[in-house]
Amino acid sequence: MLRHEFQPGRLVAGAFLTIAGIAYAGDAGDAWETPWFAVIPLVIGGLFLAGATALLTRAIRRRRGTPRAPHTPPSPDAHT
Repeated sequence: MLRHEFQPGRLVAGAFLTIAGIAYAGDAGDAWETPWFAVIPLVIGGLFLAGATALLTRAIRRRRGTPRAPHTPPSPDAHT
């Protein structure tokens, strides 16, 4: 498995979108009642926090001088 650089912004965005999905899944399964507008602030807030996290991560990496991982396309033999 190829290693990739850790991106906390994507982790935060994924967590908030997963929570939004769970909220709707619970409503669909009649576990609780979720108003249609309740998820909008959750998703918008999660995307805002993900952006802030990504900017903070980028600033920290630039200050440390840590280079981004170079992108190398996978070889055709990698899937065998």
